Amino acid sequence: MKIAVVGTGNMGGAIVRGLVAGCFVRPQEIVCTAKSDETLRRLQQQIPEVGITKDNRMAVRGADVVILAVKPWLIERIADEIKSELDARSQMLVSVAAGVTFEQLEKWLRYEGRELPALFRAIPNTAVEVLCGVTFVAACHATAEQSDVVRRLFECLGYVVEVEESQMAAGTALASCGIAFAIRYIRAAAEGGVELGFYPEQAQKIVEYTVKGAAELLLRSGNHPEKEIDKVTTPGGITIKGLNEMEHAGFTSSVIRGLKACVK
Repeated sequence: MKIAVVGTGNMGGAIVRGLVAGCFVRPQEIVCTAKSDETLRRLQQQIPEVGITKDNRMAVRGADVVILAVKPWLIERIADEIKSELDARSQMLVSVAAGVTFEQLEKWLRYEGRELPALFRAIPNTAVEVLCGVTFVAACHATAEQSDVVRRLFECLGYVVEVEESQMAAGTALASCGIAFAIRYIRAAAEGGVELGFYPEQAQKIVEYTVKGAAELLLRSGNHPEKEIDKVTTPGGITIKGLNEMEHAGFTSSVIRGLKACVK
């Protein structure tokens, strides 16, 4: 399977590195583009076998899956550049640009009355680079077989949620923005650890493993978070005192308000 990744900055590069690390796609089957020579050089230093080019049209020519990983405001220009090379009979196009709708993609990709390829919107978070990502996928004019290919592709990078397009903004808030929210908690807890007497590097590592362990407990058990919390909140104990103090400061409501602010 040949994959073209148009735009290999932060997200595009993370997708490529994740695909190479954990998928059935060989590096030699991936062609990457970028505007910057330095970006391409850096990527090829990391993965020497991948193809690199600044020619987007050449990259998508003959690809089975075309992944558009450029910034949202560049999608229209890139679509206009590559649309003459797309083949609806053999290609699938995946946009990872947040906020760019199927309606816009169809408008920008129309070319001389040709049929459009199967379209997908995918919103991954940056943890795809370490094969622990969450990716929301929506399909447009795609067969079940095509949807299965795209789903399996992103499953190589972590957990995949197939949704309707109307849920993409909520998914972005919960998982893509959510990465930053989780890391902000880690930073805050690590700073608290320093105040409690640990060295900064040690405090950060302790919190990182604590958060990782908490996630694994929930994933493996399937339990509701409160069930795991109840295991460590003994009556009159220090854990419940700490939790209540955080709630008095608006912990839960602040998280929910932050998520809702992302979709306004």
